[in-house]
Amino acid sequence: MATDKETTGKKDYGSKNVEDKKSSGSRSKYGSSNIKVLEGLEGVRLRPAMYIGSTSKTGLHHLVYEVVDNAVDEAMAGECDEIKVTIHKNGSLRVEDNGRGIPVDTHPVYKVPAVEVVVTKLHAGGKFDKGSYAVSGGLHGVGISVVSALSTAMKVVVKRDGKKHEQEYTIGKPDYKLKVTGKVDKKETGTAVTFTPDASIFSTTAFDFKVLGARFREIAFLNKGLKISLSDERDGTSEKFHYEGGIVEFVKWANKSKDVVHNKPVYYTKTSEGVVVECAVQYNSGYQENILGFVNTINTIEGGTHVVGFRTALTRVINEYGKKSGLLKNGGVTGDDTREGLTAVISVRVPEPQFEGQTKTKLGNSEVKGIVERISGALMAQFFEENPGDAKKVVSKAMEAQKARAAAKKAKDLVRRKHAFSVGGLPGKLADCSTKKAEGTELYIVEGDSAGGTAKQARDKNYQAILPLRGKILNVEKAAPVKVLGSEQIMNLITAAGTGIGDDFTPEKLRYEKVVIMTDADVDGAHIKTLLLTFFYRFMKDLVEQGKVYVAVPPLYRVRKRKDHYVYSEEELKVLTKKLGKTQVLRFKGLGEMNAEQLWETTMDPKKRLMKKVTIRDAARADEVFSGLMGDDVDARKVFIAERAQEAEIDV
Repeated sequence: MATDKETTGKKDYGSKNVEDKKSSGSRSKYGSSNIKVLEGLEGVRLRPAMYIGSTSKTGLHHLVYEVVDNAVDEAMAGECDEIKVTIHKNGSLRVEDNGRGIPVDTHPVYKVPAVEVVVTKLHAGGKFDKGSYAVSGGLHGVGISVVSALSTAMKVVVKRDGKKHEQEYTIGKPDYKLKVTGKVDKKETGTAVTFTPDASIFSTTAFDFKVLGARFREIAFLNKGLKISLSDERDGTSEKFHYEGGIVEFVKWANKSKDVVHNKPVYYTKTSEGVVVECAVQYNSGYQENILGFVNTINTIEGGTHVVGFRTALTRVINEYGKKSGLLKNGGVTGDDTREGLTAVISVRVPEPQFEGQTKTKLGNSEVKGIVERISGALMAQFFEENPGDAKKVVSKAMEAQKARAAAKKAKDLVRRKHAFSVGGLPGKLADCSTKKAEGTELYIVEGDSAGGTAKQARDKNYQAILPLRGKILNVEKAAPVKVLGSEQIMNLITAAGTGIGDDFTPEKLRYEKVVIMTDADVDGAHIKTLLLTFFYRFMKDLVEQGKVYVAVPPLYRVRKRKDHYVYSEEELKVLTKKLGKTQVLRFKGLGEMNAEQLWETTMDPKKRLMKKVTIRDAARADEVFSGLMGDDVDARKVFIAERAQEAEIDV
């Protein structure tokens, strides 16, 4: 999440002085000498977020993915079947593959070994040469060079042509010329990259085994037969990922904690116009859709044209089969109806994908939509014809969703009428702000009456509104729409926001500029935070995409020695107490334990607070806790919730 540190008040620069300078001709000079050119990889270090998304834990792990994606590209080219990733005790990480190895011969233009060009030059790589890679996840040529620029040390070892080549780098610059350090069997090839992330760039340099494991599991699912091993020398943990069943196993794994509607997943793959389309589909008895889109093994969290094409084909095929078989007699079902309870993996391999940004969260190729729609429409229709029993179950599931949607609409209308008779149409517990315009206003969603009472005393009534919720809200991931709309807590939230939901959802009607989730700094608070993010992801996704949803970060501890210091993590506490010596430490287990002055100073004051803007990726990851991707391991879910939502520098 992007940190939102706000300041109010404007400096008085003195307009008279400005006019005097203009009239006297003593303006500061602005000429060619003021135009700065960032050579080599300097621009990466100056603006790292442009290349890796952020400098938080998310950006740190993006470094790993850039290196691993290069190895995966070798696998997609049929030149690699094993990748080994090792987290070392000294904070470095090593990625080793058995691919062809980065070329080591002299580059015709730069007159240095090709491996040095790849590591030290932006937009350099084999992805631009169509003869080297038909498809690849990395296509901008900035991956490994960005990793090099943001690492205090990097070592590349290449095995090619019976020799072992080696070169080391410091912040993107070679320490010495490429050298041969030994002999290997001529059949033994591959590349090993070891790097140490720069602590002056990243807020944390500690690699998370579980985060990396989740990504490597995806890659292994998407590449049949590829073996990926992850080892952590810090505690001896290790895990291997290898799935011969590919994305069919992926869908089954995602549905493993759910009741499936049909045991045999729909599976198809076909190539058209150079684009490979592979898809697996299986319905469960739940109410939420879970479409996982991938382009050249890159997880496109925000979807794109491949997902749009699949959805369009799915709706058309279900309607056509339903009408043809006589199951649908009174009109068709909507796209929302056909996707209720859907789990699908749509993986495409595109020669020249056009992503939105280097972090590749959304596919933009317009031609891919038509290709996916054509292939999916034809092959899903074929599956339905060959498996009429499963087809009937899928159509029946959509028909049930249609009935539930109608019932939910009635419930929503009833709730709307009920709230119309309440004071101002707003929830009774809402302490609204006095400002009537949305600009500059904030709605704080807090946990419980105790925290709500403190927040109401602490707030600035002019622009800060408080809505207390009673404990954990309903888990919308597992609940039917009718039940969701029957929840008083959720309806209070919807009414306070003013946007409505479903067909009536209008993000422009949001009554506040920001919606801020403010929960206790403990595991229960993290759980509630995750439930709320899941709600926003499922019912008010546009608000997240528009950057309207935030998470407040209250302190974990108050450290007192002559004056109060507030810290936001266990690590920060250790550093501060070591620096200050003997201190008085108070653990803030709940917002209600802080007085109004403390809550304002640490969490609600725009000048001092630490507040994080929720991205669509954050909300999607929170949603994974309840979508089945965490499996049925309750303890694992608790750990995931605590780690993702409690720490100040980690995305929820």
